[in-house]
This record gives sequence, structure tokens and C-alpha cells, in this order.
Amino acid sequence: MKRPAVSLRWKIALTVMAVSCAVAAVLGALVHNAVARQTVGQVRKETSANLGTALDLFEYGTSREGLNSLLDPPQLPAALRRLARSGEHGTMVGTYRGRLVMWAAAPADRHVMAVWSPYGNTHRSLDKLDTAILGSAVLAAAAVALAGLFLAQRISRRLATTAAVARRITAGDLDARVGNGADAAGGGSAGQDEVAAVAAALDSVAGSLQRRLQAEQRFTADVAHELRTPLTGILASAELLPEGRPKEMINDRLRALHRLTEDLLEISRLDSGTERADLDAYDLGTLVEGSVRATGLDTVVRIAADRVIETDRRRLDRILANLVINAHRHGRPPVVVTVDAPPGGPAIIEVRDHGPGYSADLLEHGPQRFRTDAPGRGKGHGLGLTIAVGQSAVLGIDLRFTNAPDGGARTILRLPDAAPRAP
Repeated sequence: MKRPAVSLRWKIALTVMAVSCAVAAVLGALVHNAVARQTVGQVRKETSANLGTALDLFEYGTSREGLNSLLDPPQLPAALRRLARSGEHGTMVGTYRGRLVMWAAAPADRHVMAVWSPYGNTHRSLDKLDTAILGSAVLAAAAVALAGLFLAQRISRRLATTAAVARRITAGDLDARVGNGADAAGGGSAGQDEVAAVAAALDSVAGSLQRRLQAEQRFTADVAHELRTPLTGILASAELLPEGRPKEMINDRLRALHRLTEDLLEISRLDSGTERADLDAYDLGTLVEGSVRATGLDTVVRIAADRVIETDRRRLDRILANLVINAHRHGRPPVVVTVDAPPGGPAIIEVRDHGPGYSADLLEHGPQRFRTDAPGRGKGHGLGLTIAVGQSAVLGIDLRFTNAPDGGARTILRLPDAAPRAP
């Protein structure tokens, strides 16, 4: 069973609290031992001194009144009694008449001389000391844990801000920057610490990536614009060639190059983010049938449910045409376009062929320009699907590439319920 994830701030707080508890325990044990050694040692010393006086008085036969001395007391601990009978002196904590006392014993003739001193106050003092140490340790651990949680919260918030910006950049928002956001989220300037260094590195990477992509977009747009005018002239000049196979081949290649140029211009406009949808109301089934029929390809259109939607006809035509042409070019018939737009539910368009399906790389990363590396799906520039994705973003359409369980590529378009906002 997978354990639930613990956030960084709680890990830091718990680590700080564990360390503080360990330090408090060690210091408490040291203080307890030092105080106990001194306090108990003082009681042992006084009791041993009284035992020495009692032995002297016993030897001289003088009264031992006031010394709390006893000969062979039955309450004397057995271990201390054995020690005294072996000829040694010793002390031990025990009881006498229900009270806690400190015993001191030594051999006296054929008897055991024992002296006791009250030990209850000393024991209570040590208990109070332990309670005070424990309370202080708990308070200190709580204070340190709260301070650690506060600091960890600031670090975690700054890292979360950096991660959110990274996700925005991954989603395509190349203008996103951390800037001072991580420090601001932490409640103030944090200086050039490790989190600030990570944020600065992310901003640097995002800036470099944005400059590279902008340079690529400018290059694509410039090349397409520069090619457009001479291609138009060449196409017009090619019409003057005498009829025959050479003219057909030249016109075919020129038209393909002209389409490529127009696709590059369209992609550059989509990349610029200035495209806006021109919305109007259309009957979805009729619109899809007209778009598919305009391709001139043998495609089956099935209308499961129909209704009026609000969309940009030209852009939706472009999306459907690219998907249908791609299915015929790289897949195998039959190519089926299904429309399902029941009232109260989402409008969905599905384009499906029965070929080898999309490649794993396309399913994971989406269509790439000038890249059609799916085995068995033919060759091309890879711009048709790229344009379909870009136009779908303008219309707010959720476009997904999948493979059917029984084989074949399947593209699903989920149209928005409301008019899409400008990208």
C-alpha cells in the first residue's frame, strides 16, 4: 500500500521538532543526573556521618539518642544487611515505618548498626525537578516546532510558486516568470538563497526558451512571406507552359510548395497569439457534413445527435479538413466522422480511421512540425495536425489524439458549451 505523501514543510517541522526533543531529552537527563547526584550525595554524606558517630558511641557504650540509629533493624534492606555483615559500609534508599528514608549500615561487634535519615523531601524535590524539566522540554519543542513550521511554510510557499510558474511555462505561457514572486510569497525578501537561485535559473531558462521560440517563429514567418510572392509568380508562369506531363509535374510540385507556404504562414499567425474566433450559430451536423464533403474524399459521416452550436465555421472547417485528410493519407479506410451533440450534453466530433494508429510519441507529446514518424502512416510535413491543434485552441476545443481499442487512429473534439475566451 502506497504511503500518503508528506509535504516539505511538515517534513522540515517534524525534523526540527524531533531534533529539539532529542536535545531536550539529553540536556534533561544531564541536568537530572547532576542535581540528583548532588542532592542524594548530600543526604548520603550526612547519613554516613551519623553512622560514624553512632558507631563511636556504640563502642564507648554511650547513648545514641537523637541519631536515629538502630541495631539489627528488621526494615533494613536485605542487600544492605548482607553488605554490613560482610564487613563493609554502605547506604541505600528504603522505608522505615512507611516513610522513605536513606539507610546507612555498618558492622558493629556481632550486630549491624544502621542509621536512617528522612528521604521523602529529597525524593519529592527530584520529582518536581523532573516535572519541570519535562514541561520545559515540551514547551521548548513546541516553540521550536512552530518556528520550524513557520520557516518551512515560507520555503514551501516559495517553492510552490516556482513550481506553478514552471507548470505555466510547460503549458505554453512563456511570459510567466517567478521574479520576486517566490520571495513575496514567503513574506519578504529572502536574499540570494537556494530557492531564489532556483527561481532565477527557471526565469533564465524560460527567457532563453522564449527568445529561441520567438526567433524560430520570426524565421518561419519571414521565410513563408518571402516565398509567397515568388511562388505566386512561378505558379502564374507555369500556366504558360505547353500542355503535357512536364507541366503537370511542375504544377503539382508548385502547388504542394504553395500549400506548405500557406501552412507556415497560418502557423506563424497561430503562434503569435493574435488570432480571434468569429463566432456565429450553426447546425453542427450540417456544418460537419459540408466540411467533410469539401475535402472530396470518401468519408462516412454519422450524426448520432445534432443541435445548433456557436463556433467559427472557417476554423472548424480547417480543423476537420486537416483531420480527414490526415486520416486518408496515413490511415486506411473506412474513415468515419461521428457527430454526437445531444441537448444538455457536450458536443463531440470523432474522426477515426482503421490504419496503424498514432505513434506513442505523438500520443505522449502531441503533433510535431515536420515530423511524421509513425510506422506505416506515410510521409508528410506534420503541419496539418499542428494547425488543427492551434485552431482548436483558438476555438476553445478540447482536442485529443487516441488509438481505438480495435485499431486505428481516433481524434476526439469536445466543443465548448459556451463561447470561448480569446487565447
